Amino acid sequence: QVQLVESGGGLVQPGGSLRLSCAASGRIFRINAMAWYHQAPGKQRELVAGITNSGGTNYAEFVKGRFTISRDNAKNTVYLQMNSLKPEDTAVYYCYMRVLSAGRAEYDYWGQGTQVTVSS
Repeated sequence: QVQLVESGGGLVQPGGSLRLSCAASGRIFRINAMAWYHQAPGKQRELVAGITNSGGTNYAEFVKGRFTISRDNAKNTVYLQMNSLKPEDTAVYYCYMRVLSAGRAEYDYWGQGTQVTVSS
């Protein structure tokens, strides 16, 4: 079993910054893909940013130039640095990981979600 634990959400003023972290623990051979999604009230969950095992990244258009995703493979952790935050970034943020087990099977895991609120 694998558990993902998120941290770093909170309340911030427009233009401010937050850094989210998500650490995985459990039976992990390798983590192939890591990503952050968000879900605003009444809306579907959508991809914010993703990063591959080799470090390749992709971003949603609405965060390009403001957010940066990174990973520490030694710590099985993914980060999301969020700068120039806007009220429309307000949402619950979920981390996602695709984990390769010792038996070479892939499994998808989600964090519990952390609230980010951007408001003055």
